[in-house]
Amino acid sequence: MKQNTIHRLPVLALLLATFSGVVFAASQPETLNIGYQKANIFALLKYRGTLDGDFKKQGITVRWVEFPAGPQMLEGLNVGSIDLAATGDVPPTFAQAAQADLVYLAHAPANPKTEAIVVPQNSPIKTVADLKGKRVGLNKGSDVNYLLVTALEKAGLRYQDITPVYLPPSDARAAFQRGAIDAWVIWDPFLAEVETNAQARQIQNAEGLVPHYTFYLASRKFAGTYPETAKKVIAELASLSDWANKNPAQATKILSTSTNLPEPIWAKVATRMNYGATRMDPEVFARQQALADTFTRIGMLPVHVDVNQAKWSQDR
Repeated sequence: MKQNTIHRLPVLALLLATFSGVVFAASQPETLNIGYQKANIFALLKYRGTLDGDFKKQGITVRWVEFPAGPQMLEGLNVGSIDLAATGDVPPTFAQAAQADLVYLAHAPANPKTEAIVVPQNSPIKTVADLKGKRVGLNKGSDVNYLLVTALEKAGLRYQDITPVYLPPSDARAAFQRGAIDAWVIWDPFLAEVETNAQARQIQNAEGLVPHYTFYLASRKFAGTYPETAKKVIAELASLSDWANKNPAQATKILSTSTNLPEPIWAKVATRMNYGATRMDPEVFARQQALADTFTRIGMLPVHVDVNQAKWSQDR
């Protein structure tokens, strides 16, 4: 009996090791798919290469998938083509309204100076109230849509008092240049570019109106299956943010390369941009709920959105 037991021990150890290996492999993904835009913090993370290097040591391959804007990125998140994304504050609420099963992992600091309503330098428009009856260009369902609605209401106007012209940034820039729109609501770095190259004049930024957050998001399935991987990404983003805030010139150089925009434009952005990655809290969720309720009230969201339904289980 002793001899048989001794012979069986290596087999038992092999089975345990194999089983342990399967459990370990299931605790992390083989591939991490991250959506990014050329001008956001994930682009900075991509080009620095720190996340790729750290995850490679753990046997995880990082795959970067570029998107033109937040709404398209969250569509990708919803259908499973990416696992993680970073967008502004409006796209997640529209995605929830469309039944996207996403969760908020964390957020950056509020950056209200990085979005604004601008007009041509010689425009007779001086205040938001002067936008009544005017053609205003913006990207529908983007962060600046919230700024515009809030600014108009503060000035005593309704959204119906203007003519919104929904255009992506590149088309809106051309329309602004040729005078096809009277005003443009836009965010950095496009804001810095039109101020620098077309001498656009701000009539209102988001200060005192809306916070303008960047949110780090994941599909619920991914965040629930691989919570430690998601936490690692947030930790990397926090570390990167600290580096970028302390080394704006180097961050500017990377983002200039990513976007093909001159460094002076990104240097202008750096004067009003603050990076960060902080786990979600009730106050930030409350601000997101106020945003969602605003869009439901004016009819741009067809249903009521409960932002708290997108809480990550790790935060409950």
